[in-house]
Amino acid sequence: MLPGMDEHIPRGRVYGADHDDPDPGPQPGHVYRELVGGPLDGLLLDVTGWTDEQLGQGAALITEIGRYGPGGRALCEPRPGDRDDFDWSGDCP
Repeated sequence: MLPGMDEHIPRGRVYGADHDDPDPGPQPGHVYRELVGGPLDGLLLDVTGWTDEQLGQGAALITEIGRYGPGGRALCEPRPGDRDDFDWSGDCP
């Protein structure tokens, strides 16, 4: 659940959910960051259990639709001053 949104669960598809998953959305009791920009724009990243240090480092997420095709990664960094979003900063092989 995104901070400040305790009354409801955010909507959207969760990164890594199977395309044939009947419920690819967020689950109660989980913590998410929205991915903004780049090939994964609009997806939610489940960061449940991540430490503050891990959240501060961001993520390199596998994607088939980035610049480097299958196996490439989208680099996502925390947005300064915004705990809810990870901004796309580029792709890497």
